[in-house]
Amino acid sequence: MIRCRSRLLLACLLVLPPAVSADRHPGASWDKAASVEKLGWSVAKLTEAREYSRSIDSAAVMIVQDGLVVDEWGEPARKFNLHSIRKSILSALYGIHMKEGRIRLHRTLEQLRIDDNEPALTPVERKATVHDLLKARSGIYHPALYETPSMKAARPPRGIHPPGAFWYYNNWDFNALGAIFEQETNTRIFEEVKRRLAEPLQMEDYQVEDGQYVRGADSIHPAYPIRMTARDLARFGLLYLRQGKWRGREIVPKNWVRDSVRSYSDAGEAGGYGYMWWVAAGGRHFPGVTLKDGSYSGRGAGGHFVVVIPDHKLVVVHRVNTDQPTRGVTSAQFGRLLALILEAKTRR
Repeated sequence: MIRCRSRLLLACLLVLPPAVSADRHPGASWDKAASVEKLGWSVAKLTEAREYSRSIDSAAVMIVQDGLVVDEWGEPARKFNLHSIRKSILSALYGIHMKEGRIRLHRTLEQLRIDDNEPALTPVERKATVHDLLKARSGIYHPALYETPSMKAARPPRGIHPPGAFWYYNNWDFNALGAIFEQETNTRIFEEVKRRLAEPLQMEDYQVEDGQYVRGADSIHPAYPIRMTARDLARFGLLYLRQGKWRGREIVPKNWVRDSVRSYSDAGEAGGYGYMWWVAAGGRHFPGVTLKDGSYSGRGAGGHFVVVIPDHKLVVVHRVNTDQPTRGVTSAQFGRLLALILEAKTRR
């Protein structure tokens, strides 16, 4: 321990270690950087990123470093459909309820009495576990609701892969996880998003009514799309950057965050896949930009992204007005935008 007498105070201050600042979190609203240059950002490069964003169908962009808004443009306060980012949010709810003992990952669909309409699940398919579904490795290729045409086209034939053996980005798994969650926790997804995430994170805009169930003839398990603003989605990204903690309180278990954003499967150009999160692997995540392993993202059809880059303490949110069917941003276009954003960070 260093002890200082008054006449030596100045000298002591020079050798004392700097105080460690607490992690910054938004309160009722986000704090914005007074000077992005002092944070190590180039205004000119950020302007270049903004201008490129205007040339594609970006509707809102937010760049958050260590809990502080570096830049934002478009409509960060407008609610858009999250599309498949809803799956990353459900993953967080799974982690919360698993710690509280309501969710058990080793349980099989047979034990949970989960089935579907004709053609019903086979005895082999019923051996899939909750853990298999979280990793999109159930081996169940039953028709599912809210699939994109490309997902339907890529769906393997029924019975070709046993549970756990093969990764396929599978809406049947994700929708069944929604049904299992509500069955096992005796709650509703959208109410739990409000109670477990929106309220402790002080989300500015989310309401229970922003979620809806999509039902249809293909399956008894509905999809659960959610509408959310960029500024609320950025809070969710920051929660994961903070490894599940918010103002010193554990919201999502740290171990669950760690396990969720670990790669269990090769996802091609996207890198890897965790528990309903996409994970950078071997430098692969988005075309045109290299992210270190440890980065990860939630993704929604049409160009919706929340990207967490722990190496830079960054969260980047990108939204598109997919309420208009002709609007969309490809992974390659977003990769170019993300590369420009990272080029703007002059101090690494």
